[in-house]
Amino acid sequence: MALTKLGQAQAKPDGTLDTFPITDSSQEITIDCREFTCRCPITGQPDWATIRIDYRPGDRGVETKSLKLYLETFRDEGIFHEHLATKMRDDLVAALNPIFLKVTVDFNVRGGIALAASSTYQR
Repeated sequence: MALTKLGQAQAKPDGTLDTFPITDSSQEITIDCREFTCRCPITGQPDWATIRIDYRPGDRGVETKSLKLYLETFRDEGIFHEHLATKMRDDLVAALNPIFLKVTVDFNVRGGIALAASSTYQR
């Protein structure tokens, strides 16, 4: 897949994840996004979270600018936290075909409750 967003100032948020070749499948890659936002699907209230992606690549890595723009697509989307972990896992697995991938969503406290959910893929 071509890198369509890296170095492109006009790149807009969308669901496309750009990837690049990786030849060392023994790598363990961790990505943390500490400024993630989405909305409650019922109330529309904003929710803030840290998203952690841990993966062992097959032969592809995710390009981080495209990942940032992908994550931004959730800013105005109403989604349950637990569904978010699975949706992100499925999208990343489809783009990367990794050996292992785990997405953890760790939401800030709201109404006295904090929630973390993980979804894992293993080839």
